[in-house]
Amino acid sequence: MNRPNPDELLDKLQRDEEKRQRGKLKIFFGASAGVGKTYAMLQAARRHKDEGIDVVVGIVETHKRQETEALVQGLDVLPLQQIEYRGRTLGEFDLDAALARKPQLILVDELAHSNVQGARHLKRWQDVHELLDAGIDVYTTVNVQHLESLNDVVGQITGIRVWETVPDRVFDMADEVTLVDLPAEELLDRMRDGKVYMAQQAERAVRNFFRKGNLIALRELALRRTADRVDAQMREYRADRSIQRIWQARERLLACVGPGEEAPALVRAAARLAASLKADWIAVYVETPKLQKLPDKIRERTLNALKLAAELGAETATLANNDAVAALVGYARVRNVSKLVAGGSSRVGFNRWVKRPMGEKIAEHAGDLDVTLIRAFTERETREPSGGAIDAATRAWRDALAAGGERRSPPRMYGYAAVICAVITGLASLLHAHIDLTNLAMLYLLGVVFAAVKLGRGPGVMLSFLSVAAFDFFFVPPRMSFSVSDTQYLLTFFGMLLTSLVISHLTSSFRREAAVARRRERRTGAMYAMARELAAALTTEQIVEIGSRHVSEVFRARVAMLLPDSVDKVKQKVEEPDEKITLQGPELDIDVGQWVYDQQKPAGRGTDTLPAAQALYLPLKAPMRTRGVLAVVMQDMGELEVPEQHRMLDAFVGQIALALERVHYVEIARDALVNMESERLRNSLLSAISHDLRTPLTSIVGFSSMLAQNRDARAAPRPGDDLVEAIHEEALRMTGIVTNLLDMARLQSSPLQLNRQWSLLEETVGAALAACKRVLAQHPAQVKLPADLPLLQLDVVLMERLFSNLFENAAKYTPAGTPLLIGAERIEEDGKPYVRVTIDDTGPGLPPGMEARVFEKFTRGEKESAKPGIGLGLAICRAIVDAHGGTIGAFNRVAGDGSIAGARFWFTLPVETPPPEPDASEAAEAADAADAADAALPADADAAADAAADAHAAAAGIVNPPDHNPNRQS
Repeated sequence: MNRPNPDELLDKLQRDEEKRQRGKLKIFFGASAGVGKTYAMLQAARRHKDEGIDVVVGIVETHKRQETEALVQGLDVLPLQQIEYRGRTLGEFDLDAALARKPQLILVDELAHSNVQGARHLKRWQDVHELLDAGIDVYTTVNVQHLESLNDVVGQITGIRVWETVPDRVFDMADEVTLVDLPAEELLDRMRDGKVYMAQQAERAVRNFFRKGNLIALRELALRRTADRVDAQMREYRADRSIQRIWQARERLLACVGPGEEAPALVRAAARLAASLKADWIAVYVETPKLQKLPDKIRERTLNALKLAAELGAETATLANNDAVAALVGYARVRNVSKLVAGGSSRVGFNRWVKRPMGEKIAEHAGDLDVTLIRAFTERETREPSGGAIDAATRAWRDALAAGGERRSPPRMYGYAAVICAVITGLASLLHAHIDLTNLAMLYLLGVVFAAVKLGRGPGVMLSFLSVAAFDFFFVPPRMSFSVSDTQYLLTFFGMLLTSLVISHLTSSFRREAAVARRRERRTGAMYAMARELAAALTTEQIVEIGSRHVSEVFRARVAMLLPDSVDKVKQKVEEPDEKITLQGPELDIDVGQWVYDQQKPAGRGTDTLPAAQALYLPLKAPMRTRGVLAVVMQDMGELEVPEQHRMLDAFVGQIALALERVHYVEIARDALVNMESERLRNSLLSAISHDLRTPLTSIVGFSSMLAQNRDARAAPRPGDDLVEAIHEEALRMTGIVTNLLDMARLQSSPLQLNRQWSLLEETVGAALAACKRVLAQHPAQVKLPADLPLLQLDVVLMERLFSNLFENAAKYTPAGTPLLIGAERIEEDGKPYVRVTIDDTGPGLPPGMEARVFEKFTRGEKESAKPGIGLGLAICRAIVDAHGGTIGAFNRVAGDGSIAGARFWFTLPVETPPPEPDASEAAEAADAADAADAALPADADAAADAAADAHAAAAGIVNPPDHNPNRQS
């Protein structure tokens, strides 16, 4: 019986306690919209309500589906939080109300939803986290395309990128995941029947996202993701309860990769077996101290086999253990592997008895594991099928000799071992007369220990044989001869030789393990030091210097950081290593670095992409995006083929990428804070200046207007009349500038509040043209508005201001005498109706690249222009259009010969459903009101006439009847 680890047991108890205090999260998971996730969630909620559980609907998106809305009825629904956003009131999940209500179970639909600006959290899954921390159980829904790790895959399959995503850790932390599945054909039938979207939306969805192939692929992704989660839960359960027995709930293979020539063939056979079983598979190599002494050529062959397994879809792992069989079996049990795949034996006769095959050893210790032995032929055996077993035995001996011939210790170490033997022999000659013969052997054993520790295994073994020979020749009677008179000394010789060899072997093994431990300690220390320095770095330059220095010191390499600029083009920044490291290498290839940055995949030396390059290029991938490229040129690029070295480099790359992303967002936050403070200061200054200027300007306009009236009343002109006119014109212009400043300050200080009224567009255009009569004196306006334009819900005052600014801008930048054309049409965008208004001029057009920038504050179409203005008119236009829920833009119109025919400014306004027309009784009441107004004419003729006109218009069902517009053309 396996006793559980106390530390693991304590950790499990702590995790269980945390789970008991938190609420439980259940996710209804589906392949796409329309499979019935919300419906299944509501059904489960109603069952819990019938059981007496306090259930509250936090937010549920029914999409006007009758069967879904029917399930909501009878449940306690939490009112939505109303948030003002761009002039519209939007309903969002009210987190504070939910926490105050604190039900046992709350339903929060669409986990990946992005909250409206002004809510507490940016994402709805963050709201769910807070609910769980408060001990409230949560039911929610999510689609497979919203998982962060699958977002790119879904985008490649469907051609549509989903921007609202949920981190995978949120999905994995769920206490329960219920898969709501529906076949593709049935989902398409629901789409056509209008049970998912409205008819028009459903038709467009079937043509784009909801194609049958897309739905099948999404369904497979959802099934696989759910299966992976269930498998992880099963492994966690087995680990918590220390269950060693294999549960073959899911096929998983483990291929045992060894140093033999048959390793590539074994890997291919395991890949075929895994494909036939539709199972995951792992390729594992156990590096024992014996295998560490193999020649580099054999080690390289093993690493190539692991690389081949990774290319064939396997997960690769390298283990370090003295017992390869125990390591493989233990790892297989931890990963719940159902089948072990090992190479079959090709040895015969004596060779098979001397060294048993690895597959047979694994089969003896596998227990309940299924072991599959594969006779994997090498390339040489494929070419020469006869005598394969003998050739394999011969090659085994040749490899052993090659391993022995490739000495780890240099030749001088063996010379030092001989010198040690001579020194010990001389010392023993001096002490021979004073101590027993058996004690002299201890001196030789001390020499063997010293040689094994300081010189290595080979010199230690050689010293063992030399010590026995010297002890026999110089001190065992008869002396100066290898003959032995007393046979008991034979046992002494054998024990001394065996003890020396064991001491030499153990000492050298401990020495090697200590060296490996020191190497790992240095790597861990280097990682810790780099992480500590990167945590304190505040600029990109510091991160580049710190990361380059540590990578250079650990890997003794030439390092370059390729960082992107504002247009995502990487640029080289090289940090040279220490002067003691002399490296010769070509200049780095920026084009390769650009490819790595764009594709987010490694390239260069040691990879399958551009392997002829001299450097290895690794993408600095952070959680949000790739932050650059790390290029490495090592003295021996073969070091990176060792899995441990490669994992170390990947860890360095990950730390550098995280630091770069942290500094990037720190800079963004700092710039945003500076911009906010600058904007606030500028708005306060503008507001103060414009208010102080408004009073004197009003006085100047009034006085100049009085002077102009006196001039008109006189019959004969006087000197200075032109000056009075100029003063009046400039005062009006300054008044317009100050008004713009005040409006912009007001728009920036608080959200724009609209006074919406149902109006005709031609009314607003006519009023704006009348107000701009002086500005458009030299620009004839042509208005072409269709007769069937609908009523629009507008803030009439702001819309007149919008048209006035656009007219003034056109008159300012176009030559005198050129016409101005105002038009409109009804369009649809994203299935919603809009009215698109255009204003065309015949001027020089917009400067290149200014089409979007002209709507920014304090931006003018011509730099250092003599034309009056400060660049606020179009910024105010954009604020007004945004407040109405529309969009605004500008572009240059092109004539038939390719020349610029002028600029076009356009904006859209949403079309909403107008109020219903009054019925007969309301019309009669309105007619009576009109008659009463007519009867009041003698008392106040003008006011009563206006009231009567309004009453008659109301009786006819017209709101705000338009004045006669002579410019309108049907």
